[in-house]
Amino acid sequence: MLASLTVRDIVLIEKAELSFGPGLNVLTGETGAGKSILLDALGLATGGRGSGRAGLRPGAGQRSGAGQGTASAIFTVESGHAVFALLDENGLGADLACGDTNEIILRRVVFADGHTRAFVNDSATGVALARAVGASLLEMHGQADDRGLFDNATHRGLLDAFGGHVALAVNVAALHRAHAAATGRLDELARAREAASAESDFLSYAADELAQLAPEEGEEDRLASERALLMNASRIAESLTAAVNFISGDGGAELTLASALRRLSRMAVEGRQAASAAETALDSALVLTLEAKQELDMLLARLEADSGRLEAAEERLFGLRAAARKYRVPGGKLVDLCAEFKRKLALLDEGTASVAAAEQDVVRTHAAFLEAGRELSGVRKDAAKRLERAVAKELAPLKLGAARFRVALAALDETQAGSGGLERVIFEVETIEGAGFGSLTKVASGGELSRFALALKVALAEASPSTVLVFDEIDRGVGGAVADAVGQRLQRLARTTQILLVTHSPQVAARGSRHFRISRLGDTMRVEALSDAARVEEIARMLAGATVTNEARAAAKRLLAEAAKPETPKKRARA
Repeated sequence: MLASLTVRDIVLIEKAELSFGPGLNVLTGETGAGKSILLDALGLATGGRGSGRAGLRPGAGQRSGAGQGTASAIFTVESGHAVFALLDENGLGADLACGDTNEIILRRVVFADGHTRAFVNDSATGVALARAVGASLLEMHGQADDRGLFDNATHRGLLDAFGGHVALAVNVAALHRAHAAATGRLDELARAREAASAESDFLSYAADELAQLAPEEGEEDRLASERALLMNASRIAESLTAAVNFISGDGGAELTLASALRRLSRMAVEGRQAASAAETALDSALVLTLEAKQELDMLLARLEADSGRLEAAEERLFGLRAAARKYRVPGGKLVDLCAEFKRKLALLDEGTASVAAAEQDVVRTHAAFLEAGRELSGVRKDAAKRLERAVAKELAPLKLGAARFRVALAALDETQAGSGGLERVIFEVETIEGAGFGSLTKVASGGELSRFALALKVALAEASPSTVLVFDEIDRGVGGAVADAVGQRLQRLARTTQILLVTHSPQVAARGSRHFRISRLGDTMRVEALSDAARVEEIARMLAGATVTNEARAAAKRLLAEAAKPETPKKRARA
């Protein structure tokens, strides 16, 4: 529900605060008083552009002399409304209060240079998001409005909701997504198989070549180190031999350490006890020296024994590096490359079976989608007929008796069918017999559009989403019984849906549950909520014109009394 609208410094409005209630909220006033400015301000707050008719054009939105203008709309929305999913998707739902209802505040600021800023719950957003949030909360039906019911994109969903088969439509959409996913998997497998087939000969040759080469993890680095060692074997051997001589040659460490130990061992007991620590250290040094000599002797023996190893190491190393250059990978990646070639060959072998299974999955999901789609098409045809009959009942009393309404179900071929099913759904009208059917916005005039919207809304009342409805002069050009029929339908619709209505019809205004009068004093617009007594005067003015007579007041009281009576089944049938 729209709880309130606050407008500051917009065109003629210095400040206006309107608190709305459930049911039918009517706005009346003389022509030119500024009623449409209020609706345009509401449109701005909910992401619209504002119409030139009310003066809200770029650079002309704010009141003269004001630096900026603002329009703020506060909605109270029940938990579970679709708008919360939209807010969550855009990171704006976290601060909402928990409970059965929540407040959503939409605000728009208009600057002197014509640019605007939009806010949702006091968070700056893009105008597109504000418009999407506003569209989920409010529908505006004016003299040249093409949103809401007049948007062809909404017709399929409205028909499904009216027919009570939304669950079936959701299932059709899920089956279409499953079919699309299966088709995507098949395409991916087919592309992979085609690519593998194109290089199968290469894969076979390369896998065999690398298998015969049998590279090992880290082998290139190991061979490079060994080759460097072997290439310097003679110089290394000379150094090793010299080191051995220093250890075991004449005057070497081995002989010197052994001589020192023998000398200590011949000392008297008292001397050996005093030098025991030194003797132990010398003994350890001798042991380590002998171990070092043993390692050096073994390395010398290896160098002498591996005289042919250098050639073998170089041959292997050069073979690995040649393969790496051939396949354009680092030498250390040859093992991984060999495994990759084998994997692709295995996929190629398995590809035929995988593609066949994927093809079966595509056929299965397509058949399931078509079966559910045909079922949905059947119930849509039935729902379309019922909706056409329901709308037809509403047209004649609204002075649209010559018009015809139909739900066009345009079948789509299999390449065009999608998540919405097997047909396109469009609401069409024919306003003049023989003129042919066309879309609502292209065929109907401004006044007819609003009345068509009312007829549709009455027919769709139980199935329509929970939105606020705004009608701008829906009763333009009608009077008497037709105006009374419009008022009855608005009053009936307002039992379940909040409605804001700009009207010049006293018969319609009398049926409002809350009444606002718009007046203009010089360059300033005034908005006031009317008491019961003030309503009588306002409706009497609408009946009589400039001079309000007692007869007009009496007639106004009769209209208000008639509107307050409970609607009987008989009256509803005549309406």
